[in-house]
Amino acid sequence: MRDQGSFRQTRSRLELRARGLAAVRSFLDAQGSLEVETPLLLRAQAPERHIVAPAVPGAGFLAASPELQMKRLVADGAGPIHQITRSFRGGERGRVHLPEFTIVEWYLPGATYREAMDQTEALVRWVAERLATSGSPPRFDPGVPFERHRIPDLFERLAGWRPGADVDDERFAFDLVDKVEPALPRDRGVLVYDYPASQASLARLCPGDPAYAERFELYLGGLELANGFTELSDAAEQRARFERERAAIAAQGRSPYPLDERFLAALPRLGLCAGVALGFDRLLLALTGLEDIGEVTSFRWEEV
Repeated sequence: MRDQGSFRQTRSRLELRARGLAAVRSFLDAQGSLEVETPLLLRAQAPERHIVAPAVPGAGFLAASPELQMKRLVADGAGPIHQITRSFRGGERGRVHLPEFTIVEWYLPGATYREAMDQTEALVRWVAERLATSGSPPRFDPGVPFERHRIPDLFERLAGWRPGADVDDERFAFDLVDKVEPALPRDRGVLVYDYPASQASLARLCPGDPAYAERFELYLGGLELANGFTELSDAAEQRARFERERAAIAAQGRSPYPLDERFLAALPRLGLCAGVALGFDRLLLALTGLEDIGEVTSFRWEEV
């Protein structure tokens, strides 16, 4: 039987999540974004070599992301939309990883990753301020502007080389984790942007420098929280990128996901658009300074 201290901890954890969810919704509602829902059980996934979507035999896959379905809604005229939903990733469990987690994803028709970065920073500030007024002091000062750095500049300064069009993907991944991320400040948000083109399979390339893609990520308290980009709307180019990813998945000994032909057919109607995916559980972890992601979820994974 659980004691009163355990009950209080459970209640506190649930209240933290409820306040955080309410803050996210109030911010996006005020931006004129419409909350939507998309299926969790999908016939096809975006093929990305580093993401494993759990298979449901005879039915399809659990959604690793609502991305393709939300872009179809935007392409069909839904306007600015957002979703707070569950996503699933095979083989992920650790201090900051869960095989099932809460994701906040939103889309801004007519915008680029520049506007998306501004909105992401504003959302994090908004949530931090509202958690602070509810008795959970933020781990950083929401009044301090976020730092912003181009990825090639960061690598040149912290890793000693400048990634470009012919980047070594393994070296890039190793130095990002081993040299770049640990050097980022922990007391403020950091937005890093302009990734090598090979590191952004669904993003538009930078018009003035196609060696890089219009992709950004947000770090806070040493955690990577959000990934966003100006969406690629060229269906032929997206199909070619998907095929490259499917080949890479096959080379890993896995069965590639089928292509989502409905998504590819809708893509030319998407137009200029930016999208962001933010890990809600990680956001709470970064704002509270707790050590394990299980401390901000309703149940620890081991208790399910």
